[in-house]
Amino acid sequence: MKKYLLALGLLLGGGALTSCEKFLDVNTDPNNPVTSTPNFLLPGGISQAFQQQMFTSLTTAYITQYVVRRTPAASTDQYYFTTGNSTNTFNYLYFYAAGNLRAAIDAAQKEGSPYYVGASKIMLAMSLAHATDMLGDVPYSEAWQGAANYTPKYDPQEQVYQTIFQLLDEGIAEMQKPSSANLRALYQTTPSISGDILYKGDVQKWIRLANSLKARQLNHLTKKSTYNPNAVLAAVDAGFQNSTDDAQLQYETAVPPITTSTNIFGTTRANFATGTYSLNLLRYLNGNLANATYPGVVDPRLPVMANTASQGANPGVAGGTTIGGVADFYYSWYARDLGYFEGITYHELKFIEAEAALKAGNRARAFTAYRQGIEAHIRKIGVGGTYTSLGLSVTFPLITQGQIDAYLASPAVAQTAAELTDRRIMEQKYIAMFLNPESWSDLRRYDYRPDIYVNFAYPAGANPILNPTPTDPAQRKFPRRLAPPQTETLYNPKAVDAAGGNRPDYVTIPVWWDQP
Repeated sequence: MKKYLLALGLLLGGGALTSCEKFLDVNTDPNNPVTSTPNFLLPGGISQAFQQQMFTSLTTAYITQYVVRRTPAASTDQYYFTTGNSTNTFNYLYFYAAGNLRAAIDAAQKEGSPYYVGASKIMLAMSLAHATDMLGDVPYSEAWQGAANYTPKYDPQEQVYQTIFQLLDEGIAEMQKPSSANLRALYQTTPSISGDILYKGDVQKWIRLANSLKARQLNHLTKKSTYNPNAVLAAVDAGFQNSTDDAQLQYETAVPPITTSTNIFGTTRANFATGTYSLNLLRYLNGNLANATYPGVVDPRLPVMANTASQGANPGVAGGTTIGGVADFYYSWYARDLGYFEGITYHELKFIEAEAALKAGNRARAFTAYRQGIEAHIRKIGVGGTYTSLGLSVTFPLITQGQIDAYLASPAVAQTAAELTDRRIMEQKYIAMFLNPESWSDLRRYDYRPDIYVNFAYPAGANPILNPTPTDPAQRKFPRRLAPPQTETLYNPKAVDAAGGNRPDYVTIPVWWDQP
């Protein structure tokens, strides 16, 4: 394709351009514009930044053992990875989200609409952060140059992080400008909906989103000598105030000729049709299972997140549950047709606060935030209701305040600030972050430690590159990054090779923040 484009460019150069100039002018297609206003560019950038995380979650949900395969298939839950596992993680930033967001920034700056500049920079920061957290070093300083550079170098992750923080700070600064400084309203409903499809023009929510993202990224640095829990807490203070601030996009009702659900986790897309819940998750939720983490304690979220009949399985071990011939996963609140995909949430921020406060020595604040995070997640998913998809009808129970109070008083939850530990925070965060790729960042920060993640099982039949001596657990390795994306191995192989992407054990190399 590049060769054809270059050839076309040469054909249109010099005299050829002169002879065709008038012809090209009168044949501009009004139905295919080459420029647009920021209100039509921002929605695509927002949705594509969320889709980037959605596609990543189809891989990370197996790495983090939210789900496993009912029948072993030498796949991601057994640490077999391909370039295809990361292609959407990469492409949705460089070819989709950034294409719209960078164009929106340029158009908004030219016309004088700083809120569009701010929202676009915050979304670009979120998308770039996700890419680097999953992949490690990524292009930025030489990216998006088109024919001037088809093979951009990979910037060190430490440098990429500085770019992320700069984008967030610049986005906040733009959002703090008065509304009178904007030529164009951030959200428009006439003549059609355009602009801010995330927060519908609420500038303060955008500022809180930027600060919440900053808290997340700063908290990734727990292994670094520069980690500053008080800086994390300062960002938390300026972040989300409650669950109505959550950065999430609702799946839409399909528009004919498409008649299926748009939910990436739903029955009609069937991404987890061969999967089941992991024992890692169910042993937290169901105290009646053998080897439950908290025997006798049944989390009120069990019939909402999973199903009381779910038995679970370990990775690489055949098992799991189907209900009426359908994978038990599809009886989850997260699989309903008109659900939503969560980018970053208030309950996540509360657990970030709890962890940072504990590391700062402020146990009282950590304990309060920890319990607030648990309750916020239960309240969010415990609203009850029924959904139907492809003839599968599931009714979810309403979780009452009495049930919430009973669970908060149970052995599954720390009862005093003195009891609070990293383990208690991270296991509740793990439950609340169900399916979110960010859980993989936590597992890596804590080195998959069995004293933190007590139910985590090393896969049976794991990829021998990560488990060269199955009889010696000390030799086991864990995935630390995704494999290089296919588009890069094909079209930017020198940069991939320079980053170590051709090493057989590449996925075991820790990213920058995952190293001391």
